[in-house]
Amino acid sequence: MPSNKNAQGGKAFGQLKAQQRDKLDEINKEYMEDQKYRDEDDLAEKLEGFKNKYAEFDLNDQDEIDIMGLKQMMEKLGVPKTHLEVKKMILEVTGGSSNTINYRDFVRMMLGKRSAVLKLVLVFEDKANGASCKPDGPPPKRDIASLP
Repeated sequence: MPSNKNAQGGKAFGQLKAQQRDKLDEINKEYMEDQKYRDEDDLAEKLEGFKNKYAEFDLNDQDEIDIMGLKQMMEKLGVPKTHLEVKKMILEVTGGSSNTINYRDFVRMMLGKRSAVLKLVLVFEDKANGASCKPDGPPPKRDIASLP
């Protein structure tokens, strides 16, 4: 795998992800200032959630979700899709202009009125995750008597 790019993990990966999140934050600021989305409830919170979800599944770190990234996303959400179904989802989101989903298309889809299959799955997953509140912090201390 010859490449002139330094493909090490750890610190370099953290820096790459930080740069990616900064780019996404700049795009989020554009949406915050856009008159079209001013009426949206909790826009800042929604955009932060979209940014985190998008960054998680941008596997190639090219600021776009490709077919494999979307396929992995759907599998992780418990809704596995075939390669053809994933391609159709990408075409639905991008309008046929690309084979990948960039962040602007992703946010436009999530804030838009049209209900794309991907949007429905992500919204459903967020509601399901919101119902099960996982406690923060370390688990409580237990003694031998409380063990099953």
